[in-house]
Amino acid sequence: MDYRSAGVDIDLGNRFVQGIVAYGRRTHRPEVISGIGGFAGLCGLPAGYRDPVLVAGTDGVGTKLTIAQALGRHDTIGIDLVAMCVNDVLTVGAEPLFFLDYLATGKLDAQVLTQVVAGITAGCEQAGCALLGGETAEMPGFYPQGVYDVAGFAVGVVERSQILNGSQVAIGDWVWGIPSAGVHSNGFSLVRQIVANAGVGWDYVPPGWLRSLGEELLLPTRIYVAEVLRALRAGVPIHALAHITGGGIPENLPRCLGPGQAVQIEQPWQVPAVFRWLQSQGQVPLAEMLRTFNMGIGFVVIAAPEVPMGEVFADALYLGRVVAGQGSVLNLDCLS
Repeated sequence: MDYRSAGVDIDLGNRFVQGIVAYGRRTHRPEVISGIGGFAGLCGLPAGYRDPVLVAGTDGVGTKLTIAQALGRHDTIGIDLVAMCVNDVLTVGAEPLFFLDYLATGKLDAQVLTQVVAGITAGCEQAGCALLGGETAEMPGFYPQGVYDVAGFAVGVVERSQILNGSQVAIGDWVWGIPSAGVHSNGFSLVRQIVANAGVGWDYVPPGWLRSLGEELLLPTRIYVAEVLRALRAGVPIHALAHITGGGIPENLPRCLGPGQAVQIEQPWQVPAVFRWLQSQGQVPLAEMLRTFNMGIGFVVIAAPEVPMGEVFADALYLGRVVAGQGSVLNLDCLS
């Protein structure tokens, strides 16, 4: 017997790695010292930092992968993977430096996983970080045929004196929402249950939609890095940032506040049709929708009240203000 007869093709794996090296090179920053293929990736710190602090984040894409695999659409999942990591790193004011991926599958399909890596590359380019390396694991007998999983790891850097940690937030600050691109990468176990109970396929086009259900749900997670860093570097007095992921606004927004603070929602926003469809089809209570999905707001910026945030972010929506409280978000039922 040999390793190949046991289900792991080392030669195919080597060819796959050689084939994706060019994707990593496309994303390299000046600080990158080593390329893909070594035991470890090397990256220096950018010039200009006096007291740099490294910031790390890791995440996956969850069961959104099952829709991509069912439809044979693998080109956007990599963008989701990068977005979920770099948007988290961004919340403390950090600049993403590099990204690592982990791909695991039962049987290596180079064509499929190359599409995934192409998406990771596109996400890294949007975030301005380097794809420094990763791991591809072929695990026959563990993953079924045609199934793969992905995980990502991002490292960024921020000046110690500029870390956003909640201490900058003040009562009276204004709260702004930056729209999401759709469902992003959270809540897909509920999504899949709703669709299964509705008895429709991923190719179903709900009335008034321009895309099929599958196409809408596979829209990649929006990456907010470039626009937020541009504002921070321009000196815009941003006091806090929140990435709206699992737990929705009720659980994620309070994480960026200081003690004794809450957020009062004063201006409801237009909830995108995909969330209204899911809520209606699944008869899901509003409170459950809000703690499962982003409901159209993918990122939140808290800033001093005099900041014309609508001029900083073209699509910023005024949501409300910071008030005295105990880490809650008040008046979210205004969306009903």
